[in-house]
Amino acid sequence: MEKIIKKSPAKINLGLRILEKRNDGYHNIETIFYPLLLTDDISFEKSDFLKITSNVEKVNKLEKNLIKTAVEILEQKTGKQIHLNIFLDKNIPLGAGLGGGSSNAATTLRALNEMYNFDLTYGVLSELALKIGSDVPYFLNPIPAYAESRGERIEPVSLEINYPLLIVNPGIEISTKWAFENLSPRKSNQNELKGLASGNLDFEKLKSILENDFENLIFSKYPKVKEIKKEFINHGAEFALMTGTGSSVFGIFSNLQRANFAAEFFQQKKYFTFLNNPFQAGSIT
Repeated sequence: MEKIIKKSPAKINLGLRILEKRNDGYHNIETIFYPLLLTDDISFEKSDFLKITSNVEKVNKLEKNLIKTAVEILEQKTGKQIHLNIFLDKNIPLGAGLGGGSSNAATTLRALNEMYNFDLTYGVLSELALKIGSDVPYFLNPIPAYAESRGERIEPVSLEINYPLLIVNPGIEISTKWAFENLSPRKSNQNELKGLASGNLDFEKLKSILENDFENLIFSKYPKVKEIKKEFINHGAEFALMTGTGSSVFGIFSNLQRANFAAEFFQQKKYFTFLNNPFQAGSIT
Protein backbone atom coordinates (compact mmCIF):
# COMPACT_ATOMS: atom_id res chain seq x y z
CA MET A 1 0.00 0.00 0.00
CA GLU A 2 1.66 3.22 -1.21
CA LYS A 3 -0.84 5.86 -0.09
CA ILE A 4 -3.88 6.12 2.16
CA ILE A 5 -6.00 8.99 3.47
CA LYS A 6 -7.59 8.80 6.91
CA LYS A 7 -10.13 10.97 8.70
CA SER A 8 -9.09 12.07 12.19
CA PRO A 9 -12.20 13.02 14.21
CA ALA A 10 -12.67 15.55 16.99
CA LYS A 11 -14.49 14.78 20.23
CA ILE A 12 -16.33 16.56 23.01
CA ASN A 13 -16.42 15.74 26.70
CA LEU A 14 -19.92 15.27 28.05
CA GLY A 15 -18.88 16.27 31.52
CA LEU A 16 -15.34 16.27 32.86
CA ARG A 17 -14.58 15.60 36.52
CA ILE A 18 -11.05 15.80 37.88
CA LEU A 19 -11.08 13.48 40.87
CA GLU A 20 -7.52 13.58 42.23
CA LYS A 21 -3.87 13.99 41.37
CA ARG A 22 -2.00 10.71 41.13
CA ASN A 23 1.45 9.82 42.41
CA ASP A 24 2.73 9.67 38.83
CA GLY A 25 1.81 13.33 38.26
CA TYR A 26 -1.27 12.63 36.15
CA HIS A 27 -4.88 13.04 37.28
CA ASN A 28 -7.70 10.57 37.67
CA ILE A 29 -10.67 11.80 35.68
CA GLU A 30 -14.19 10.81 34.77
CA THR A 31 -15.78 11.78 31.47
CA ILE A 32 -17.90 10.69 28.55
CA PHE A 33 -16.13 11.01 25.20
CA TYR A 34 -18.39 11.67 22.24
CA PRO A 35 -17.03 11.74 18.65
CA LEU A 36 -17.91 14.51 16.21
CA LEU A 37 -18.33 14.62 12.44
CA LEU A 38 -15.67 17.35 12.45
CA THR A 39 -12.42 15.80 11.19
CA ASP A 40 -8.90 16.52 10.05
CA ASP A 41 -7.81 14.61 6.93
CA ILE A 42 -4.36 13.02 6.95
CA SER A 43 -2.69 11.57 3.86
CA PHE A 44 0.18 9.10 4.17
CA GLU A 45 2.32 8.41 1.10
CA LYS A 46 5.50 6.34 1.01
CA SER A 47 8.60 8.37 0.25
CA ASP A 48 12.40 8.31 0.51
CA PHE A 49 12.36 10.28 3.76
CA LEU A 50 9.96 11.47 6.48
CA LYS A 51 8.24 14.78 5.82
CA ILE A 52 5.26 16.15 7.76
CA THR A 53 3.44 19.24 6.47
CA SER A 54 0.09 20.91 7.02
CA ASN A 55 -2.24 23.53 5.59
CA VAL A 56 -1.86 25.38 8.93
CA GLU A 57 1.37 27.37 9.07
CA LYS A 58 1.62 27.17 12.86
CA VAL A 59 1.74 23.38 12.63
CA ASN A 60 4.52 23.61 10.05
CA LYS A 61 6.57 25.79 12.40
CA LEU A 62 6.39 23.30 15.27
CA GLU A 63 9.65 21.48 15.84
CA LYS A 64 7.67 18.40 16.81
CA ASN A 65 3.99 17.45 16.81
CA LEU A 66 2.06 14.38 17.94
CA ILE A 67 2.08 12.86 14.46
CA LYS A 68 5.87 12.81 14.53
CA THR A 69 5.81 11.43 18.07
CA ALA A 70 3.56 8.59 16.88
CA VAL A 71 5.93 7.81 14.01
CA GLU A 72 8.94 7.74 16.34
CA ILE A 73 7.20 5.46 18.85
CA LEU A 74 6.31 3.01 16.07
CA GLU A 75 9.89 3.06 14.81
CA GLN A 76 11.14 2.26 18.31
CA LYS A 77 8.60 -0.54 18.71
CA THR A 78 9.15 -2.20 15.33
CA GLY A 79 12.81 -1.39 14.73
CA LYS A 80 11.93 -0.16 11.22
CA GLN A 81 12.47 3.24 9.69
CA ILE A 82 9.33 4.94 8.45
CA HIS A 83 9.72 7.13 5.38
CA LEU A 84 6.51 8.92 4.46
CA ASN A 85 5.20 12.16 3.10
CA ILE A 86 2.45 13.01 5.60
CA PHE A 87 0.10 15.90 4.94
CA LEU A 88 -2.28 17.10 7.65
CA ASP A 89 -5.31 18.96 6.29
CA LYS A 90 -6.33 20.56 9.58
CA ASN A 91 -9.93 21.60 10.25
CA ILE A 92 -10.05 21.09 14.03
CA PRO A 93 -8.92 24.26 15.88
CA LEU A 94 -5.67 24.07 17.83
CA GLY A 95 -5.72 24.01 21.64
CA ALA A 96 -9.51 23.91 21.60
CA GLY A 97 -10.41 21.00 23.90
CA LEU A 98 -11.56 18.93 20.93
CA GLY A 99 -8.71 16.41 20.99
CA GLY A 100 -7.34 17.24 17.53
CA GLY A 101 -3.70 16.49 18.26
CA SER A 102 -4.48 13.29 20.14
CA SER A 103 -6.74 12.16 17.32
CA ASN A 104 -3.99 12.86 14.77
CA ALA A 105 -1.57 10.71 16.76
CA ALA A 106 -3.99 7.78 17.09
CA THR A 107 -4.91 7.99 13.40
CA THR A 108 -1.21 7.87 12.54
CA LEU A 109 -0.70 4.74 14.66
CA ARG A 110 -3.63 3.00 12.94
CA ALA A 111 -2.64 4.10 9.45
CA LEU A 112 0.99 3.05 9.74
CA ASN A 113 0.09 -0.28 11.30
CA GLU A 114 -2.04 -0.88 8.20
CA MET A 115 0.41 0.45 5.61
CA TYR A 116 3.46 -1.41 6.90
CA ASN A 117 1.65 -4.59 7.95
CA PHE A 118 3.06 -4.36 11.46
CA ASP A 119 0.15 -6.50 12.73
CA LEU A 120 0.22 -4.79 16.12
CA THR A 121 -2.83 -5.67 18.18
CA TYR A 122 -5.28 -3.12 19.53
CA GLY A 123 -3.84 -3.75 22.99
CA VAL A 124 -0.29 -2.96 21.85
CA LEU A 125 -1.44 0.12 19.96
CA SER A 126 -3.26 1.29 23.09
CA GLU A 127 -0.07 0.97 25.14
CA LEU A 128 1.83 3.00 22.55
CA ALA A 129 -0.97 5.57 22.38
CA LEU A 130 -0.93 6.09 26.13
CA LYS A 131 2.76 6.98 25.96
CA ILE A 132 1.80 9.87 23.68
CA GLY A 133 -1.12 11.24 25.72
CA SER A 134 -3.89 10.29 28.10
CA ASP A 135 -6.75 10.54 25.61
CA VAL A 136 -4.88 9.17 22.57
CA PRO A 137 -6.07 5.56 23.20
CA TYR A 138 -9.69 6.69 22.88
CA PHE A 139 -9.15 7.80 19.29
CA LEU A 140 -8.03 4.34 18.19
CA ASN A 141 -11.75 3.50 18.21
CA PRO A 142 -13.64 6.81 18.53
CA ILE A 143 -17.15 5.83 19.55
CA PRO A 144 -19.24 7.13 22.48
CA ALA A 145 -17.47 5.91 25.61
CA TYR A 146 -17.28 6.37 29.37
CA ALA A 147 -13.67 6.93 30.45
CA GLU A 148 -11.89 6.97 33.79
CA SER A 149 -8.41 6.72 35.33
CA ARG A 150 -6.23 8.96 33.09
CA GLY A 151 -8.88 8.62 30.40
CA GLU A 152 -7.43 5.40 29.01
CA ARG A 153 -9.85 3.05 30.80
CA ILE A 154 -12.62 3.13 28.23
CA GLU A 155 -16.04 1.51 28.25
CA PRO A 156 -18.21 1.87 25.12
CA VAL A 157 -21.72 3.19 25.79
CA SER A 158 -24.92 3.33 23.75
CA LEU A 159 -25.46 7.07 24.18
CA GLU A 160 -26.66 8.89 21.06
CA ILE A 161 -27.13 12.63 20.59
CA ASN A 162 -29.96 12.79 18.09
CA TYR A 163 -30.09 16.57 18.12
CA PRO A 164 -28.14 19.33 16.34
CA LEU A 165 -24.97 20.06 18.29
CA LEU A 166 -23.10 23.30 17.63
CA ILE A 167 -19.40 23.74 18.39
CA VAL A 168 -18.04 27.28 18.84
CA ASN A 169 -14.40 28.27 19.33
CA PRO A 170 -13.22 31.86 19.77
CA GLY A 171 -9.68 31.23 18.54
CA ILE A 172 -8.11 31.02 21.99
CA GLU A 173 -5.49 28.28 22.41
CA ILE A 174 -5.37 26.80 25.90
CA SER A 175 -2.54 24.60 27.12
CA THR A 176 -3.82 21.37 28.65
CA LYS A 177 -0.67 21.24 30.78
CA TRP A 178 -1.33 24.74 32.14
CA ALA A 179 -4.97 23.93 32.87
CA PHE A 180 -4.16 20.83 34.91
CA GLU A 181 -1.36 22.57 36.78
CA ASN A 182 -3.71 25.35 37.87
CA LEU A 183 -6.75 23.28 38.81
CA SER A 184 -7.39 22.02 42.33
CA PRO A 185 -9.11 18.62 42.07
CA ARG A 186 -12.34 18.34 43.99
CA LYS A 187 -13.36 15.32 45.96
CA SER A 188 -16.47 13.87 44.33
CA ASN A 189 -18.11 10.54 43.85
CA GLN A 190 -16.84 8.59 40.89
CA ASN A 191 -19.25 7.00 38.39
CA GLU A 192 -21.66 9.95 38.64
CA LEU A 193 -21.63 10.20 34.86
CA LYS A 194 -22.39 6.55 34.17
CA GLY A 195 -26.12 7.09 34.63
CA LEU A 196 -26.13 9.30 31.53
CA ALA A 197 -24.13 6.97 29.37
CA SER A 198 -26.94 5.00 27.76
CA GLY A 199 -29.97 5.63 25.60
CA ASN A 200 -31.22 9.03 24.47
CA LEU A 201 -30.49 12.37 26.09
CA ASP A 202 -32.54 13.70 28.96
CA PHE A 203 -31.90 17.45 29.05
CA GLU A 204 -32.99 17.80 32.67
CA LYS A 205 -30.50 15.10 33.67
CA LEU A 206 -27.78 16.85 31.73
CA LYS A 207 -28.43 20.10 33.58
CA SER A 208 -28.41 18.41 36.98
CA ILE A 209 -25.38 16.15 36.52
CA LEU A 210 -23.03 17.36 33.80
CA GLU A 211 -20.26 19.74 34.79
CA ASN A 212 -16.79 20.53 33.52
CA ASP A 213 -14.44 21.13 36.44
CA PHE A 214 -12.25 23.38 34.26
CA GLU A 215 -14.99 25.92 33.54
CA ASN A 216 -14.40 28.21 36.53
CA LEU A 217 -10.65 28.31 35.89
CA ILE A 218 -11.00 29.00 32.17
CA PHE A 219 -13.92 31.42 32.53
CA SER A 220 -11.98 33.56 35.01
CA LYS A 221 -8.94 33.81 32.72
CA TYR A 222 -10.83 33.93 29.43
CA PRO A 223 -14.22 35.70 29.92
CA LYS A 224 -14.92 35.34 26.20
CA VAL A 225 -15.38 31.58 26.67
CA LYS A 226 -17.87 32.20 29.50
CA GLU A 227 -19.77 34.62 27.26
CA ILE A 228 -20.10 31.95 24.55
CA LYS A 229 -21.80 29.59 26.98
CA LYS A 230 -24.16 32.38 28.07
CA GLU A 231 -25.05 33.18 24.45
CA PHE A 232 -25.81 29.52 23.74
CA ILE A 233 -28.54 29.64 26.38
CA ASN A 234 -29.76 33.02 25.12
CA HIS A 235 -30.15 31.49 21.65
CA GLY A 236 -32.25 28.58 22.85
CA ALA A 237 -29.77 25.79 23.48
CA GLU A 238 -31.24 23.11 25.72
CA PHE A 239 -27.80 22.54 27.20
CA ALA A 240 -24.33 24.09 26.87
CA LEU A 241 -20.93 23.19 28.31
CA MET A 242 -17.25 23.81 27.71
CA THR A 243 -15.41 20.76 26.41
CA GLY A 244 -12.05 19.50 27.64
CA THR A 245 -9.80 22.22 29.00
CA GLY A 246 -11.40 24.70 26.58
CA SER A 247 -11.67 26.93 24.72
CA SER A 248 -14.50 25.32 22.72
CA VAL A 249 -18.07 25.31 23.98
CA PHE A 250 -20.86 23.12 22.63
CA GLY A 251 -24.59 23.64 22.68
CA ILE A 252 -27.30 21.07 22.04
CA PHE A 253 -30.50 22.31 20.38
CA SER A 254 -33.95 20.77 20.14
CA ASN A 255 -34.29 21.81 16.49
CA LEU A 256 -32.10 22.69 13.54
CA GLN A 257 -33.52 26.19 13.03
CA ARG A 258 -32.39 27.40 16.46
CA ALA A 259 -28.96 25.82 15.94
CA ASN A 260 -28.59 27.63 12.60
CA PHE A 261 -29.62 30.97 14.12
CA ALA A 262 -27.01 30.52 16.86
CA ALA A 263 -24.36 29.55 14.30
CA GLU A 264 -25.05 32.73 12.32
CA PHE A 265 -24.71 34.82 15.49
CA PHE A 266 -21.29 33.35 16.34
CA GLN A 267 -20.10 33.51 12.73
CA GLN A 268 -20.75 37.25 12.75
CA LYS A 269 -18.28 37.43 15.63
CA LYS A 270 -15.73 35.62 13.41
CA TYR A 271 -15.71 32.57 15.69
CA PHE A 272 -15.09 29.06 14.41
CA THR A 273 -18.38 27.16 14.24
CA PHE A 274 -19.23 23.59 13.33
CA LEU A 275 -22.75 22.18 13.28
CA ASN A 276 -22.70 18.49 14.16
CA ASN A 277 -25.97 17.42 12.55
CA PRO A 278 -26.70 13.72 13.23
CA PHE A 279 -28.97 13.62 10.17
CA GLN A 280 -25.98 14.31 7.93
CA ALA A 281 -23.78 11.67 9.53
CA GLY A 282 -21.18 9.92 7.43
CA SER A 283 -18.64 7.20 8.13
CA ILE A 284 -15.17 7.94 9.48
CA THR A 285 -12.37 5.74 8.21
